[in-house]
Amino acid sequence: MPLRHAASPRARVLTTLIVAILAAPMAHGQSAPTDGAAKTLDQVVVTGVRASNRTSLDSPVPVDVLTEQDLRNAGAVNGELGAALAVLLPSFNFPRQSNSGGSDHVRSAQLRGLSPDQVLVLVNGKRFHTSALVNTDTKIGNGTTPVDFNAIPISAIKRVEVLRDGAGAQYGSDAIAGVVNIILKDAPQGGEVNTTYGAYHTHFSPTDRAITDGQGGYASADFGSTLGGTGFFHAGVETSHHAGTNRAGYDTVPDFIADPTPANLALQGKRNYAAGDPPNESYNGWFNSELPLNENARLYWFGTYTQRHTVGDNYFRYPDSDANIPSIYPDGYLPQSIGHNRDVQTAGGLRGNLGEWSYDGSLNWGSNAFDYDLRHSLNASLGAASPTYFHIGNYTFDQATANLDASRPFELGGRPVTLAVGTEYRHENFRTGAGDPASYAVGPIDAPAGAQAGGGLQPQDVADLSRNVQAAYVELSSDVTDNFFVDAAGRYEHYSDFGGNWSGKLSARWEFTPGFALRGAASNNLRAPSLSQIGYEATTTGYGADGRLVTGRILSVNNPLAQGLGAQPLKPEKSRNFSVGLTGQLGSAFDFSLDVYQIAIDHRVTLSETIDNDGLEAYIQQQFGIAGVQSVQFFTNAVNTITRGAELVGNYRTSVAGGNLLLTLAYSHNNTQIRSVEATPPQLIAAGADNVLFGVEARNTLTDAAPRQRGSFTAKWDNARWSLLSRVTRQGATTRVFDFGDGYVPTQTYVPRFQLDAEVEYHLTSQLSVALGGDNITNQYPTRSNSDINYGGNFPYDVISPIGSNGAYWYGRVRYTF
Repeated sequence: MPLRHAASPRARVLTTLIVAILAAPMAHGQSAPTDGAAKTLDQVVVTGVRASNRTSLDSPVPVDVLTEQDLRNAGAVNGELGAALAVLLPSFNFPRQSNSGGSDHVRSAQLRGLSPDQVLVLVNGKRFHTSALVNTDTKIGNGTTPVDFNAIPISAIKRVEVLRDGAGAQYGSDAIAGVVNIILKDAPQGGEVNTTYGAYHTHFSPTDRAITDGQGGYASADFGSTLGGTGFFHAGVETSHHAGTNRAGYDTVPDFIADPTPANLALQGKRNYAAGDPPNESYNGWFNSELPLNENARLYWFGTYTQRHTVGDNYFRYPDSDANIPSIYPDGYLPQSIGHNRDVQTAGGLRGNLGEWSYDGSLNWGSNAFDYDLRHSLNASLGAASPTYFHIGNYTFDQATANLDASRPFELGGRPVTLAVGTEYRHENFRTGAGDPASYAVGPIDAPAGAQAGGGLQPQDVADLSRNVQAAYVELSSDVTDNFFVDAAGRYEHYSDFGGNWSGKLSARWEFTPGFALRGAASNNLRAPSLSQIGYEATTTGYGADGRLVTGRILSVNNPLAQGLGAQPLKPEKSRNFSVGLTGQLGSAFDFSLDVYQIAIDHRVTLSETIDNDGLEAYIQQQFGIAGVQSVQFFTNAVNTITRGAELVGNYRTSVAGGNLLLTLAYSHNNTQIRSVEATPPQLIAAGADNVLFGVEARNTLTDAAPRQRGSFTAKWDNARWSLLSRVTRQGATTRVFDFGDGYVPTQTYVPRFQLDAEVEYHLTSQLSVALGGDNITNQYPTRSNSDINYGGNFPYDVISPIGSNGAYWYGRVRYTF
């Protein structure tokens, strides 16, 4: 049950004390270098511990530091930040979805194989908001509203710090898998102009065709200027346009998809479906600034803006089916979803020094608005009068945060100690708006009602939920001896809808011999269910995994119908994280880190399996007086999991042929197991359903659908004129499980694949360079899906393989710095 009690007296006292001693928050951390040395473990980091001057080498927890140069060398298609992180971090998964509803427009990322909403994202140390769109038709990230990494302009980034450890005591809710802190450019002069153009060129075996598609360009420009003498203003714009890809196979029109009538059979052997990346165009702007007021105080203000338009494909509707009106689409139709995504984040504040205290006080606001439309669709129940374009709903999420943090050094027993304290207030609001009436209308024709490929949100589905969160933390860091560092943090958070929670973290590092150290951490962390998981509702008509057309409802746990079927109020997820690691450095040539970890999570919030057993529609109508509901889903806390893993990073540097050679090996392994599953509610058993809240498909999503292992080996050589890079990545195995009912559970494992990327860059002058490169240049594809899973030959490759199904991508880049 949710925690309903008020904040305890201890929490109120702690908050009062912290507020009383604060003059404003914590000092801004030192910036990491942005040159080639960024691949070492000895940079200053500002994520993971609030003691100043800690580096990635002597941090008590694993922190990856990725520079602007690293991101550029990742060869990210069309400037996608998420894709770049997936190339550079084996523990980061960013699958390309297709025919997956909202995931065609907002891609979900995973860290350490956990859910996309179990990683916290910061920009300049400030909490970044999540997407408003609820992903309910996808595999990875099903039921989540993740952070949209691609809403953060990649050209704005100075470096990225990725903390691979639980950090709820330091940063608050969501930091179960880790924290991604994105640091914006802050140079007070100079800038760059960058343009890239590329396309996929591949031989596609399922159709035995050479395909060139996905053509697109990316361009960015940024500049810096001094502000107030020692301050800065740095800003930029970027834009990206690219066509879609299609890797659908030839349609066999099998019986389970559509009746084998002459009109339908005439489509055999044709490419009726589409499977691949959606067409995409985006426009982004950003700025980062700081203005000195005096020697001890500085104003700062930064922000990002993204506007993106995408087109996603859905399942083909055959000409002779109850989902079609032949007078409108005599040859059938392929509905397409249209996404209009607007994202903004801005934060400003005052930082400086007051006596012994360093302070930082800030206000932070972020918002995501997503409008969802459909084209090439129809509402079959309206007959020939049906429109073919629908507005099916809009989603909005707003997050406003106020922070007050402070830190100061002092001595205790002759040893240096850093004290950091802070408070936070956050207000969140999630809203949905109904689609146009035709998108959900029940017309006079005895046919499926609502727009095909996603009926519009109905007035009864509309949600408007808000909550407030207050938090206070304290953190102590100290070099207890010259070789032993300890950091301890505690945090109290109070949610207006869940009550209070304490979280804590203890981490330490022991350098047992010069250059070599053991490190470890233990923490408990929390993730409150998102407002969308609490209040989202939708009514849809679409094809299930077994090819049947189903009208269903996703119900809020507060809906009486959901409660009548066994839904319970959602509880927060709670984790217990443990890690231990070994780091080493041999001179300036070689460094490495090896970390192992365990994350046990209770009450994981998941979307239930689709409950669509025989007799459910009649049961709901008889018991609740609601007609036409053939399937139901709602969110649950039905499962407890445990994830164990290991991560290795190693770097070797040397001089070769008049240049510098850097070799990097990175490897990640994680294994998630189901510890326990809640029993099926008696209300569902009474409705004739059994073992449906968390069935085989949901188990597969959490345990095997993402790769358990990923590794990469990168070699980079450069001198004043040339830069050569090659990277071999081993994408691990993934497994897909479907449950078609009646014991029919087809399963397939997609074996590991090796991917080769390469790039060569030539500096024409000290300011102008050109580059040519390719991703997956050996044109590797996943294992072909078998006939049980490939949907009649239409989807020869599954979307869950991280190597994707687009084949080789080639690009060229021109870059000018000034």
